[in-house]
Amino acid sequence: MKPLILISNDDSVVAKGLKVLVDAVREFGDVVVMSTDLNASGKSHALTTNQPLRVRSVHSEPGLDIYACNGTPADCVKLAEAFFCSRKPSLVLSGINHGSNASINVIYSGTMGATIEASINGFPAVGFSLLNHSADADFAACVPIVKTIVADVLKNGLPEMTSLNVNIPNLPYSEIKGMRVCRQAKASWADSYEKRTDPNGRDYWWLTGEFICNDNAEDTDIWALDNGYVSIVPTRPDFTSHSAIEHLQQRYK
Repeated sequence: MKPLILISNDDSVVAKGLKVLVDAVREFGDVVVMSTDLNASGKSHALTTNQPLRVRSVHSEPGLDIYACNGTPADCVKLAEAFFCSRKPSLVLSGINHGSNASINVIYSGTMGATIEASINGFPAVGFSLLNHSADADFAACVPIVKTIVADVLKNGLPEMTSLNVNIPNLPYSEIKGMRVCRQAKASWADSYEKRTDPNGRDYWWLTGEFICNDNAEDTDIWALDNGYVSIVPTRPDFTSHSAIEHLQQRYK
């Protein structure tokens, strides 16, 4: 029996990156897509608790079923696994996201929320992102990278509770130097809110911000991307600061 690949994203069911990902992996098995109905960027690992979840069928043909859900990316993965997959997925994918999910962006990412949710539930999972926010971004360079990583994970699996956060530089494939397994760079967003006024004279605020990274080490995802490499960061849902445990144990006895 063919592997079953479950795909989700946070850019909505009509996103170009989603279509490219589906087309790239169909040769590897049967595909079920459960996407957000609308753009859900920045939803992180949120779950819907205050409204009913609804799913509609978008497309169906042999080997491919596409659904859209009004929930979050994590909702999509949980619902699809429970009700819309005919058998246990061999692999869960998310993306291809329009824009970076490198460094601290993994915390806010709906793309990676879906990926991490899958890993929590015991499925090997990979989130893909292209460093181009345009709705009509050129994803051609992503296709061979996706195929290489998907073939490897289907064959060799991933460590327990570990997913891959894959970010792809916005370059032609011929200019990408290779892939680097690396750590998440230490960075942050200097957030601010711009106050504006709508046509009715009412105030509103729009989130703006500046990405700040002073981590220049060559083992980080930001360095890899800045230097023309695909970054691959093994990612876990464990938020424990293990290095702080011994110190804090001395303080709180």
